[in-house]
Amino acid sequence: MDGILPLWKEKGMTSHDCVFKVRKILKMKKVGHTGTLDPDVEGVLPICLGRATKLAEYIMNSGKVYEGEVTIGFSTTTEDASGEILEQQPVQSSISRANILSVLQSLTGEITQTPPMYSAVKVNGKRLYEYARQGIEIERPSRKVTIHELELLDDRESFAGETIQFSFRAACSKGTYIRTLAVMIGERLGYPAHMSKLVRTSSGGFSEKQCVTLDELRQLQEKEAVSSILQPFERGVDHLPKWTINDTLAKKVMNGSVLDIPASWPEHAKETAVFEEGTLLAIYKLHPDKPGKVKPVKVLAD
Repeated sequence: MDGILPLWKEKGMTSHDCVFKVRKILKMKKVGHTGTLDPDVEGVLPICLGRATKLAEYIMNSGKVYEGEVTIGFSTTTEDASGEILEQQPVQSSISRANILSVLQSLTGEITQTPPMYSAVKVNGKRLYEYARQGIEIERPSRKVTIHELELLDDRESFAGETIQFSFRAACSKGTYIRTLAVMIGERLGYPAHMSKLVRTSSGGFSEKQCVTLDELRQLQEKEAVSSILQPFERGVDHLPKWTINDTLAKKVMNGSVLDIPASWPEHAKETAVFEEGTLLAIYKLHPDKPGKVKPVKVLAD
């Protein structure tokens, strides 16, 4: 079975838990997820089956959309609602809609984030959350991420109270920490903050409407109808430029040959999905050492 299973991950489960359960339901070993989703977060988690596991990194790179809630007035150790209160500062006066919109606009585009201590980022071969659980705080490498869109999902003109909550939608690149984004929103409003709720509504081009839960997957498996919701593994490279070739060249591509850059190579493309009669054969890139040549990154044909 080859393809992409759009799964709706429920709260309380890790991404690895989902992979384990899908393996058990479908009775197959070659299963992989497309990026960690925190246990407290529900949402879209594309699962790769069979040959599609080779494309997991490309699905991860294609962007995500989240709907979250930020609480202004106190921060937590984990930057979300599961942590202990770290800093508390009651909101002194009302915050205007214009002020919030200005902050959201300032965080749109390329920004720099420092991963939270409670995260799966590795430093010196050890995940940050392992240090955090031991009470050790270490220096973390900052990273640049892109916030494509940051929208306020609240129609109030003024926000008042000792703590203030409002919802937002964020379309962002791989590697973005929405928890950290919520903290940054609070900082720019002048208060400690944390992310109080989060749902991932889209990932890798898949939406909630296309997803099934684990229970629904079990029912489909019993009816031998899993193929009805399985997406073609070619969907994993929808965001890459396409290069369509003929059957003669296809043999060389399937053998992983280094080729001359063709006239039909997509302009400015670093990596390109190679198709023959609608079938994804491989992913090629410009050769780093041989000008005028392209080489395979992955060969995907049977």
